[in-house]
Amino acid sequence: MSRYFTEDHEWIAVENQTATVGITDYAQSQLGDIVFVEVPEEGREFAKGDEAAVVESVKAASDVYAPVSGIVTEANGALGDDPALVNSDPEGEGWFFKMSLTHPSQLEGMMDEAKYQEFVSNL
Repeated sequence: MSRYFTEDHEWIAVENQTATVGITDYAQSQLGDIVFVEVPEEGREFAKGDEAAVVESVKAASDVYAPVSGIVTEANGALGDDPALVNSDPEGEGWFFKMSLTHPSQLEGMMDEAKYQEFVSNL
């Protein structure tokens, strides 16, 4: 499985043609306590950069963007009952949605974990 990161603080883990998307530990730490998450419906199609989900915290609301183009194959329903999963395990059980990739070439040029950590350290 390959993992990539965006400058908008989304992570994307890719296995074959399926990608799992969520927000990074840095993003959740900036938001504070997550109180609500709205995930996209299964079957919804997104272009790279489209608003795909919403996360609300005690501090602010923020959009989560589709890091690549694709079709949603699964939404993390557990976040509806327990949005704090995003705080406790943002890059694991706190994932937002899974999608099938329609343009895998869009992964090229995305940051790997080392580059993302360097990016965050300069913020």
